[in-house]
This record gives sequence, structure tokens and C-alpha cells, in this order.
Amino acid sequence: MAVYTHLGAEELAALIAHYPVGPLVSAKGIAEGVSNSNWLIDTQGEDGASARFILTMYERRIELGDLPYFLGLLDHLSAKGCPVPRTIHDREGAAFRMLYGKAIALIEFLPGVSPTKPDATQAFAVGETLAQMHDASQDFALPRANTMGFADNLASLEKCGAAQLASIHPDLPAILEPARTAAALNLSALPQAQIHADLFPDNVLMLGTRVTGLIDFYFACSGAMALDLAITHAAWCFDEEGDYLPALGGALLEGYQGVRKLSNDERRWLPEIAKGAAIRFIASRAEDWLDTPEDALVTRKDPMQFVSRWNCYNDHGADLFA
Repeated sequence: MAVYTHLGAEELAALIAHYPVGPLVSAKGIAEGVSNSNWLIDTQGEDGASARFILTMYERRIELGDLPYFLGLLDHLSAKGCPVPRTIHDREGAAFRMLYGKAIALIEFLPGVSPTKPDATQAFAVGETLAQMHDASQDFALPRANTMGFADNLASLEKCGAAQLASIHPDLPAILEPARTAAALNLSALPQAQIHADLFPDNVLMLGTRVTGLIDFYFACSGAMALDLAITHAAWCFDEEGDYLPALGGALLEGYQGVRKLSNDERRWLPEIAKGAAIRFIASRAEDWLDTPEDALVTRKDPMQFVSRWNCYNDHGADLFA
């Protein structure tokens, strides 16, 4: 999440008036993330009770035609008891509105905080919740192709070009060849579901060891459940220096398999899938690093953090997923 478009108090109040949530009391821009503009919204109902929401304006990487999938998936999972925020529909029943040519949606605010240094118990809980989400999404009717697949990652890196990648870090262009190898992987024969595809700790809300919210579903798609698990593994099971945390890795896999057992094919392919997952974030972070305006209220993320993860999976992947 981030703020690219700046809206004044009057504009925000007029927008919130279209929703049955009471008048706007306060709004605060949210700086984290890289793709959309977001505000924390507080309102007051007719009974005097306050309520809180997240207002999102879709800026980058999101096609208007994908919003029924994204917002419908939130409502589907929420209705099935998953800790996922529901969409607040406006007074006409629409899940999103248009403002200045951009789509905008109001989303339920869920309690909890994102862990900055997750422990094994929290990783176990996230594994359980991810598997529950996969099970709950099986009968969601709308499909969506993965626009951040391994071939797309390669195309992004090649579009950046070796010289531009080297401007971020001299070693970064070396990832181009492994990206070509990953682009040849075909995951269509593995068990499929609707997947989050971006389940970093900052996209999980927790109260202690309990998961209270999975948020930011705007990379969600139809895809291999093993890919979602590999992405989550890469996001949760390394420290800031890029060192692997075996207690977290083991707990995440144990929590997941306590709800849904991996197939033999999934286990066999997870090391290669994890390498591809690392490249997915190398590519997106490199692209964001080069494309983010200097005056945007956004903190750029270093793609080299995921080069170290790729190295770990390349050297030890078979042991990590044994």
C-alpha cells in the first residue's frame, strides 16, 4: 500500500458519503507498499459508534476488469469464515466506484498488527490459515490468470535490461539466466486453487499467535497452491540479512500440512518453484525500483534481498522441503 494520488478532505468526505458507513471523521494516507494509493478511514454512524475502513485507489498493475475477481474473492472467503476483509458496497450496491478515471474501493478494516520478526508459532498459524484459504477458494466461480508468472518475471527483467539492473546492484544482471530456466516451468498439472500470491508478513494481521486478517489480495489469481506456499515460505522464513530460519520454515510447512497434505508432485517440485518465487520478487522489486517516482510516499524495496533467497533455494532447496 502507498499514496500516489493525493485527495483533499472535501474529496474524501464526498466519496465516503456514497457508502452506508456514516460521515467521514478522519483520513490518513498509508505509506507502505508499492502498487496503490491507500487511506485509513474513520467514520461515525448514526448511533454514534465509530467504524474504520481502508480506502484503496488502484494505481498500478491492476486492470479494471480484474476488480470483480479481487473484490468478489474477498467476499467469498469472508463468507466462508476466513480472516479476510469484506468489500463495503456503496449505496447502489457497487463494489467499486470511479474517481478521476481510477477505480476506488472501500474495504473492511480488520484488527491486528503485522509481525516484523515472526516466530515459529506465528509461522505455523499462517501455514494453517493459508491452507484453509486454499480449501475455501475451491468453489469460487471466477478465474484469473497469474500475470506475475515465471514467464512474466523474465519479461520484466529483460525489459529492465542488464545495464539498468546493474545500476541497482552490480550482481543483479546474473539473475537473468536463472529467470530463463524458471520461465520454462509448467505448474498446471499441480493442484490448483485461488492463491494470494503475495503473503508477506505485512499482508498478515495477527493478535499474538492468532491470524486475524489476510489482506492485500491484489496479486491473487488462479494457480498452483504449491506456488502460494513457496511464495509464503520465501516471504516468512528468512531474516533481514537473508539467512534462512529453519524453525520458521519447518513450522510453516507443518501448519499448512496439518490442514492440507501436499501431494508427492508438489513436494518434488517445491525447490524449483521456490527458486521461481524468489525471482518473481527480484523482478517486481527491480521494476518498482526503477519506476517509482522520487516524490512518491513509498519506500523502495531491495531486490537483492531475494537474490540471497534464490541462492539458498538453489543450494539447499531439496533439504528445506524434504
